[in-house]
Amino acid sequence: MARIFLDTNIYIDVLKRSKEKWQSLDSSLIFISPLSTHILYYTFKLQVPNREIDNLRQYFGVVPLTEEILNRSLEGPTTDLEDNIQLHSAVEADCDLFLTADKNLLKLKFFGKLKIQETF
Repeated sequence: MARIFLDTNIYIDVLKRSKEKWQSLDSSLIFISPLSTHILYYTFKLQVPNREIDNLRQYFGVVPLTEEILNRSLEGPTTDLEDNIQLHSAVEADCDLFLTADKNLLKLKFFGKLKIQETF
């Protein structure tokens, strides 16, 4: 069973735009950063509670944003703190695959053993 981390753009796509993608992830362990839910609510001006999001969110493992992840993120590998938090969170969750639509992150191809790609 694959361990997959969803960057915020893929997480939003799965929850708000393309629910078919959700079904293809069904047999995997899926993880997100708590930042992704914050960005989702902020972007779409959602109010809490939101039963639809709450019901879907239960299927995702949430990697705690710790001081250690923050400290590593402040050192890189990119100049974008949010991207770094996502990458280090995926490593913390021992994920095999990092899904993103971010062109800059896709250029990395790998972050340690973590494979970075756009589709699954």
